[in-house]
Amino acid sequence: MDITRLKQVSENEWQLAATGKMRVPVVFYADRALLEGMDEKVRDQATNVATLPGIVKASYVMPDGHWGYGFPIGGVAGFDADQGGVVSAGGVGFDISCGVRCLTTGLTVSDVEPVKEKLADALFANVPAGVGSTGRIHLDDAEMTAMLRGGARWAVERGWGSAEDLERIEEHGSMEGAEPQHVSQKARHRQRDEMGTLGSGNHYLEVQRVAEVFDSQIAYQLSIAEGDVVVSIHCGSRGLGHQIGTEYLREMAVAAAKHGIDLPDRELACAPLRSEVGRRYLGAMRAGINCALANRQIITHLTREVFSDIVPRAELPLLYDVSHNTCKEEEHVVDGKRRRLFIHRKGATRAFGPGHPELPDQLRDIGQPVLIGGSMGTESWILIGTEEGMARSFGSACHGAGRRMSRHRAKKQWRGSKLIKNLAHRGIIVRSVSMRGVAEEAPGAYKDVRAVVDAADRAGLARRVARLEPMACIKG
Repeated sequence: MDITRLKQVSENEWQLAATGKMRVPVVFYADRALLEGMDEKVRDQATNVATLPGIVKASYVMPDGHWGYGFPIGGVAGFDADQGGVVSAGGVGFDISCGVRCLTTGLTVSDVEPVKEKLADALFANVPAGVGSTGRIHLDDAEMTAMLRGGARWAVERGWGSAEDLERIEEHGSMEGAEPQHVSQKARHRQRDEMGTLGSGNHYLEVQRVAEVFDSQIAYQLSIAEGDVVVSIHCGSRGLGHQIGTEYLREMAVAAAKHGIDLPDRELACAPLRSEVGRRYLGAMRAGINCALANRQIITHLTREVFSDIVPRAELPLLYDVSHNTCKEEEHVVDGKRRRLFIHRKGATRAFGPGHPELPDQLRDIGQPVLIGGSMGTESWILIGTEEGMARSFGSACHGAGRRMSRHRAKKQWRGSKLIKNLAHRGIIVRSVSMRGVAEEAPGAYKDVRAVVDAADRAGLARRVARLEPMACIKG
């Protein structure tokens, strides 16, 4: 990206002033190297977001920003319904509520290393993965409706987990305001056999070791220490979320014109929050959030089954579960006044600071865990939300490394079988149904996640707690 038009505010904050049809400036949180490495399309998309009605403060781009559909991935924007604010399906993403959850195990590397391969094989056999993967659960229409309304709470009520899990999930495991009646039969049909499955792309189930701790006090409160083993699950709402996004984007393109909204890009199709289409999308999108929460809850149960069989003394309590493709109504301070805003986070993680009332009691004093996923051979991170970040980015942070090349280009550059062999030499076991999928998700296809995390830390969006390294990875 050409940064000559940007004003550098600090080492990790840059601004593009509002000009022309822009209602607010664009704010980038990144160091110079990350910013220059972003595609020009990132700036163009963030600028387009800044033109949308009712946007508040700024159009934000996180350190992992890269080109997406409509919004850049790593894009954050807040809209005020009282000022004609809009909701955009492209500002949420197709994989609604895709997110990461992390489980502690009570085990150390020395406990897991001797059974690592056995664990990988059993997890691969027990947790379905890949394009179109289906699981052991079949939902009829009544159960589908109950799942879309109840989320992880529905899953726990049916035996997939415990009530304690719900305290460590955003929205306590169930998103209010879900309206399953606005989810189409086609979306329901796509999901009826996909609960408890990973899917494909960058989704994974990974056994990881805590390689480095940066804040021992916070780490202690999160029950992790150097040398411990954790499990991370990265997936979302599968076919249902994708179908919701596809259908409502078409409707929003018509609604935008009907409401006199001049779209700089058709991919930014949106509708006023208080319009009929806007309200229906919010209800369907919230149901999609519940689908993702239920999906990760079931996968958690399947993972616990494996550990219970192979390492019976293991316990896998939930450290936290956070989503990174959502639009949520939240209260934020803007110019000294509290306002209700609809915060779009597209490939961005909620990162509430200490004392926030929506955090569980056990975490309120320290802030919300922020889970940053890697890709097979790359490290993942645990960060913690900050008070400073609440003011800087509506309490938002990055969600991963961010791609530096397309899947198509990655597939041309790497062979999946060779990647798996190279990772095995590093002690990382990979199990996947697709060698093409492995190539598309090659570690080299992504930016340096450490640079992204360091930028978020220095910008005050979230503070580093621990670095995680993969031991075994299950991919679609």
